[in-house]
Amino acid sequence: MPAPSSPRKRRKEARPAELLAAALTQFVDKGYAATRLEDVARQAGVSKGTLYLYFDNKEALFKAVVQDGIVPVLAEGETIAAGHAGDSFTLLERLLDTWWSRIGNTAYAGIPKLIIAEASNFPEIAAFYYEQVISRGRALVIAALRRGIEHGEFRPVDVETTTDVILAPILMLLVWRHSPGGCRMADGDPRLYLRTHLDLVCRGLTRPPHPVRV
Repeated sequence: MPAPSSPRKRRKEARPAELLAAALTQFVDKGYAATRLEDVARQAGVSKGTLYLYFDNKEALFKAVVQDGIVPVLAEGETIAAGHAGDSFTLLERLLDTWWSRIGNTAYAGIPKLIIAEASNFPEIAAFYYEQVISRGRALVIAALRRGIEHGEFRPVDVETTTDVILAPILMLLVWRHSPGGCRMADGDPRLYLRTHLDLVCRGLTRPPHPVRV
């Protein structure tokens, strides 16, 4: 009968995930500049030297947090979009619901505020975030809008601008929720906010049954 794995071995194998969880907490609570690797290691219960076994520096650690927790959700959204057979507005709803449940309602939702606050001081992480997250997220919405227009479900719009208009209130929701005491909206019902936003988007995009006279 094989001997059970030792606690020491299981602990070592678990360290990367523990370090990423601790890093996410530190980045969201303190921001990029103020996060120290020794604090991440201490929260994860390992030495700073152990952290360096897995990540060369703070930038590599931040990128790993994004790639581990956010990028897979975008990949899931791309899979949803590729296999969606219903109407285009339902596709937008599914994409937003997936994003909210996996990102917006978790600690990862604090990352956009970090990027907004510190992009000018750390352009390399801002460029990484734009390439890995923002551009792929925008592409999902753009594709859904174009699909709706092509199928006659949505009225013709400038899809690039409309995408920004759809995403901006969602981004502000995250900023509010991660700004303690900064705005009373942080205490509101995010699900109601998102349903209201989607209702307005639907009414704005839907092609009217008859031409509107002005």
